[in-house]
Amino acid sequence: MGYSDAMKAHLAGGATTLARCFAVTRKDGLVLGFTDHDRDLGFDGITFRADSGLTAKAIQQATGLSVDNSEAFGALRSAAITEADILAGRYDGAEVRAWLVNWADPAVRVLQFRGTLGEIVRSGGAFTAELRGLSEALNQPVGLIYHARCSAVLGDGRCGFDLSQPGYAEERAVEAIEEGRVFRFAAMPGFEDRWFEKGRLVVLDGVAKGLVGSIKNDRVRGAGREVELWQGLGAVPAEGDMVRIEAGCDRRAETCRLKFNNFPNFRGFPHVPGEDWVMSYPVSSARNDGGSLSG
Repeated sequence: MGYSDAMKAHLAGGATTLARCFAVTRKDGLVLGFTDHDRDLGFDGITFRADSGLTAKAIQQATGLSVDNSEAFGALRSAAITEADILAGRYDGAEVRAWLVNWADPAVRVLQFRGTLGEIVRSGGAFTAELRGLSEALNQPVGLIYHARCSAVLGDGRCGFDLSQPGYAEERAVEAIEEGRVFRFAAMPGFEDRWFEKGRLVVLDGVAKGLVGSIKNDRVRGAGREVELWQGLGAVPAEGDMVRIEAGCDRRAETCRLKFNNFPNFRGFPHVPGEDWVMSYPVSSARNDGGSLSG
């Protein structure tokens, strides 16, 4: 983030032609550009729109590990950041980059901020979003837990299971939906009751495309099936929209072995002693030779 010689010379010249440019990259890959200049600017393949509904307060940064948080604010515009997209969570955790740019020569610029969008508050047709610096990640707990259940996420690199295999996912059109979180379908032969419990529901098209919900309950109801999410999606799919329902994993060793045949990749410690064993103590009426306590 150092200043180039050209930028230093421009700042030292007295009269400056400076503007701020912001690029917001959502997790679905969409990149939006904004500037507080009165005309559009462009560089790095991004068009930074003027009068697009986003500005920012002064960015304050410090040395050390303190979190460099600031705020961005603006009006909700249908052509840029919409209330529907905010409600759907499409901007949660989006990457933000901010430049100080010589608008007369956009090649003369300096990257001043890089981070993510944090809490977004909507009020009176406008929004305020917290900008979180890269050091924010240092506030998050990391590391593995010594636990009987698996610490991997089904289908990720540590798990290694391929959910595209037949029998572990189903793509269906939404037939009926209640309260934005209870989906009802016709019978799904080949899938046991609760097969998708603790799995995911991914919306493939429509207004909620790309949104993902965690499955709380999956029950066979008569001739049909009911899939309930833990909470409603930010945007409600319409009947006819396609969704993908993925098998669930409760992270137990026997589930990994029997349901997914993936036990060599199990990332838990199924034989770790439980709390009862840790709290046990010798008694005179029992055998105290260090052998198994189950005998």
